[in-house]
Amino acid sequence: MKGKIKIGKLLLMSTAMIAFCSVNLSAKVTFQEAKSVAKRVVPGANGDKILSYYSILKEPQKSIVNISTTKKVYLNNQMYDLYQNPFFRDFFGQGFHHRIPKKLERKSYALGSGVIVTSDGYIVTNNHVVANADKIKVTIQGKDKEYDAKVVGKDPKTDIAVIKIKAKNLHPIKFADSSRLKVGDVVFAIGDPFGVGKSVTSGIISALNKNKVGINQYENFIQTDASINPGNSGGALVDSRGDLIGINSAIITRSGGNNGIGFAIPSNMVKKIALALINNGEIQRGYLGVSITDLSSDLKSIYNHKHGAFVLSTAKDTPAYKAGIKRGDLIFEVDRKSIKDANELKNFIGSLKPDKEITLKIETGDHKVKVVNLKLAKMPDSDKTAFGKGKNGIEGLKVVELNKEIRYNYQIPRDVNGVLVTDVEDNSVADNMGFKIGDIIIQINNKMIKNIDDYKNAVKNLKKGVIYIQRGDYVIPLVYKAK
Repeated sequence: MKGKIKIGKLLLMSTAMIAFCSVNLSAKVTFQEAKSVAKRVVPGANGDKILSYYSILKEPQKSIVNISTTKKVYLNNQMYDLYQNPFFRDFFGQGFHHRIPKKLERKSYALGSGVIVTSDGYIVTNNHVVANADKIKVTIQGKDKEYDAKVVGKDPKTDIAVIKIKAKNLHPIKFADSSRLKVGDVVFAIGDPFGVGKSVTSGIISALNKNKVGINQYENFIQTDASINPGNSGGALVDSRGDLIGINSAIITRSGGNNGIGFAIPSNMVKKIALALINNGEIQRGYLGVSITDLSSDLKSIYNHKHGAFVLSTAKDTPAYKAGIKRGDLIFEVDRKSIKDANELKNFIGSLKPDKEITLKIETGDHKVKVVNLKLAKMPDSDKTAFGKGKNGIEGLKVVELNKEIRYNYQIPRDVNGVLVTDVEDNSVADNMGFKIGDIIIQINNKMIKNIDDYKNAVKNLKKGVIYIQRGDYVIPLVYKAK
């Protein structure tokens, strides 16, 4: 009995100590309390009102168009190779195989959206919607006519294109100032996602100034959870007033459907690019000539300035090279504008015209601050191509250097490097070797191919060798022998 009493006392004391500890802990922590809910209300509670954005969205929907494109694609005819077999030649006759086409012509169709920006027919859309299209057709809600469209200008680096139709008294959209957007703003995505008519989805702005997405060369995306589905590309992202804040561009998805991560190109960037394309037909960007990256946490501990673009290298004979900018320099200001990171410097320089004189403030590798004045050059064309002409290449083979846009369009993984085969001439050396459109040349003899310069150097005066290509998931060797 006594033992039981002691145990009971011990339990009581333990419980008291726990309670005491709990009280002490809770006394040290305070939480902010929300106001108590006084009442809940229902929109239109009196029975004659409905919460709706109908009247606001009615106007911008008039500015959205459906874009359908057609382009020719050529596929290798597997029957052609089959009928080259001597057995089939004898069976069907010697002349039969000549009637089998080597390549089959097919038409590829695609759908997208666009936004009317002038009453006389200028329409903004994504570059990838109209790229390489042979025919572009535009339909407008409420009009039975289908319009033929022509490309006014394209800017693959921002994925913006402008097309034009012959029409008058159209309903142009109103541009909002995208620099005034805030995370949490209510937005609506308008487009023609599956070619079945216009649709509107709603959401909020999830993030601003998103870059390093890997879609475009110049990225400053609005991220939204409003559903952006296939065919919505080139459509409008509007605010709760119905004004344009962005052009829908892409989604991040693993399944092919919408996962709530959509990206739109800000309206201020769209306006600037579209006006330049309409007025000049092209975009001319300033060029500095530096390879840059962000400051890592380790680098921040070394440099006095904790923001800016860190210079990895400078290209020879460029404005940066001539001005004495070197590896290890930190560019933290341009024309009195503070530079936050590498992407901000790239976008800012890209927004300036060639021959523009600018002033940079730089912290050098030995932590001195210097002021550099220079004149920007014209950005070189990044869409590098090479067509083999015997001595300087493989006859009949056209290749292009991989960039972000090509990787995105062809779904090429980031770990695959090389040059993409975009054309193979019939009965050429390349054709007879077995090259196919879509092949990626990754190695020539012992030389790894990473860009167009590597390719040109490797094939220059090439007499014979093995050319390795990536075709889908397979690596295939092709033997080259000069004539």
